[in-house]
Amino acid sequence: MDEWLAVSIEVLPAIDVLGDEAVRLRRGDYGEVVDRAGDPTRLAARFAAAGARRIHLVDLDGARCGGVRPELVARVVEAAAPASVQASGGIRTLDDARALLDAGAAVVVVGTAAASDPAPWVDALGDRVVLGLDVRGGRVRTAGWTADGGVTFDEAAVRFVDAGATRVLCTAIARDGMLAGPDVDLVARVAARGLRVTAAGGIRSPADVEAVAAAGADAAVVGRALLDAKG
Repeated sequence: MDEWLAVSIEVLPAIDVLGDEAVRLRRGDYGEVVDRAGDPTRLAARFAAAGARRIHLVDLDGARCGGVRPELVARVVEAAAPASVQASGGIRTLDDARALLDAGAAVVVVGTAAASDPAPWVDALGDRVVLGLDVRGGRVRTAGWTADGGVTFDEAAVRFVDAGATRVLCTAIARDGMLAGPDVDLVARVAARGLRVTAAGGIRSPADVEAVAAAGADAAVVGRALLDAKG
């Protein structure tokens, strides 16, 4: 993992959990599991030992159906130390978010619940919330990427800026889990709004990380490429 950590922006290894197992999906399709990595706590410990400073944890069950698992977050936080954990998936209320923060998450990522009205999240959680901007075909997707969020990504980005948000996690869904390269144009268009962008989807090499950095991202989430390379 040394070559990933030598890039010019922060790399966050992703741990996506379905049931009790770390997996990777193809384009967010729950029927297309392309990698299985077993116990998410062991994976977190491995990434932390390799030098990761922050880990991106996704509860896929929560993302699709709603509901959070503070006990999962707590286990991963313990295993990942001293790396911090960015937790996402299933957060529909402020109480959900606070439960995961209380479980030890450094920040939470909120997508579905903040798509239409991000202001309450930013007002209540400040820099402990990252707003999720999950995009397919130019439109925001919600509910674990299974539903149309009712807005384009440009419209959502404007709402985020107006709400006072500073950071977004921008995922190119069509490229996620595909090792097809990132959507640098999407990253550039979101960054041009003045938002700090963590880029996700399709990143397959350190060169891809540098490409999203050049497009304006200041961090990148890497999933399948690290699993395929055994971290």
